[in-house]
Order: sequence, then C-alpha cells, then structure tokens
Amino acid sequence: MTGRITAFLIVLLVSAGCGNRKAEQPAALPFPAITLPAMMDDRDESVRYLAEHWWDNFTATDRTYPSDTSLVDGVAFQEVEQKFADWVSVVGMVDMSHARKSVNRLYERSLACEKKDSSSNVFETMIKLMDKYLYDPNSPVRNEDVYGFLVERLASCDRVVPDIRKRYEREARLCALNRVGTKAADFRFTDRRGKTYSLYGIDAPMILLFFSNPGCNACMDIINGLKGSPVISSMISAGTLAVLNIYIDEDIAAWRDYMPVYPEEWYNGFDPDYVIRTDMLYNVRAIPSLYLLDEDKTVIMKDAPESRVFSFIEGQAF
Repeated sequence: MTGRITAFLIVLLVSAGCGNRKAEQPAALPFPAITLPAMMDDRDESVRYLAEHWWDNFTATDRTYPSDTSLVDGVAFQEVEQKFADWVSVVGMVDMSHARKSVNRLYERSLACEKKDSSSNVFETMIKLMDKYLYDPNSPVRNEDVYGFLVERLASCDRVVPDIRKRYEREARLCALNRVGTKAADFRFTDRRGKTYSLYGIDAPMILLFFSNPGCNACMDIINGLKGSPVISSMISAGTLAVLNIYIDEDIAAWRDYMPVYPEEWYNGFDPDYVIRTDMLYNVRAIPSLYLLDEDKTVIMKDAPESRVFSFIEGQAF
C-alpha cells in the first residue's frame, strides 16, 4: 500500500512540474512546480505538505505572468483544472482538519491574487473548480464537508456579490447537515408490510444508508455492487453491516412494484412523513446517495462515491 501511494505522489510531483503548453496559447506559462522539503520522507507528512502547499508557487503575489485574460495567472485553464483534480485527490488522503486547512490556504492566497490583480482570474477559477469537483453530485471526488467550509468563507466575502453570497449561505447551512464525525439525524421509515422502524432503532456495528429510487440505473449499479461483493454479503449475513435502503419520494406504488429487486436481508423502506426531503434532514441533492454510519450513528462517510464506500466497508471486515 505504501509503495502504491509513494508512486502516486511521485507521479503527481512530476506532473506538477511539467505543464503542457497549448499551441494556440504560446504565451502560457507551465504550472509552477511544487517540491517537497529536503529530508521529508514520511508518507503522511508528505501528503499533508502537498495538500497544503500545492498552490503556493501558483498563487505567489510577486509572480509575473502574461497579461492574457484567457489564462489563469498565466497558465492555461485546462492545465490548471488538471492540477486541481490532482490536488483534490491528495486532499482526499488527509484527515478533515488538514483538508480544511488546505482549502483555507488556497482560499486566502487566491483572494490575495484577486485583490492584487483581478485579471489574474485565480479567485473565480478556484471557486468554479471547487464547485465542480467538491460539490457536484456527479463528481467522483466530491466532499460536501470540505466544500461547506469554503462556502462559509464565501458567504461573508466582500468580493462576492450579495445575491451569490445568499446562495452560499444556503449551501453552507445544507452542507452543515450530518457532517462527518457528527451524529446522523434520526428518522422513521416504513417497510412494505407497514412495519415502522427508526434509524436509531437499528442495531448494527455499521450502517449503510442508501437513498434510492425505483428504476434508477445508478441505484441498480450500487445494488448489484453490494450483492456482488462476497465480503459485504457476508457482513450483512453476520449482522455486522445493516443496509437501510430508503425511498424519500411520493410514488409508493412504483416503490412497491420494485420490491423484488431489493434483497430481503436489507431494510427496505420509505419515508412516510416526507421529512427527509421536505424538512431537509439530509441534503439529498441527487439519487443515489450513500452515507456510512457507525454503531452510535456517527457519520463516517457522507454522500460518498460508492467505490470509496465499498472499499472502506470491505476493509473493515472482521
């Protein structure tokens, strides 16, 4: 595992130091390289350093760059976006406190670039990319908690117009729901036989909360992935993992018709009170959505991509 991570970091470092120039933009600069400090050979320390300092050379306010507004601080947008995607992958390898610290550093340095010269395009580009990679429901590296920290800052930023700040205020409130490390909101659900349960009434070392819809292709992929994992199937059979497959919309007839698709060993239910959606107990921005909880109903993962959720669950098998 350490070898694979080390190789990944080497690829990122090489990538960060050899930007591709676009033929149609001969004036574009390569993305400035980031170099690990000498003698830093601890894996975790190196990852944290990369997450925090990835953008330092790019956002240096004493940097000179071509005055071309089609560029981002002198670098082609496509290259900046690729480096951003690489950086988000690194941020996903650190704990939440270091992830927030890294986002805050990028925010502060991008804002300093904006204040020095708004034509640098850094501030608006970083906001755009954070929304695309950290908050878009289709992003495979989305992280609502990290994005929520950013929009808390943007909601009070005088460089953002008032109407957009109001949008960020709302997003910050939604992102604050069921954060990783906090207790998940309780709710009740009803199964096809009319029996009512509550989230907090489910007793299992780990709970996978799966918001799904009948006929949803992406939901079917998750169902097949869970059924096709021998490790996860054995955990469900042993009672060490409970799957709560919850429908939060109104077409209960369609949900009942779809019941043969759902494994009987799961808790398959619907929200009879419509509070999950209408009262915003959970910020379910798209279906499907996966949450992973521990036995105390503390959130381990929030609206996380299924590949990451499955890998984590399988790694906890005992």
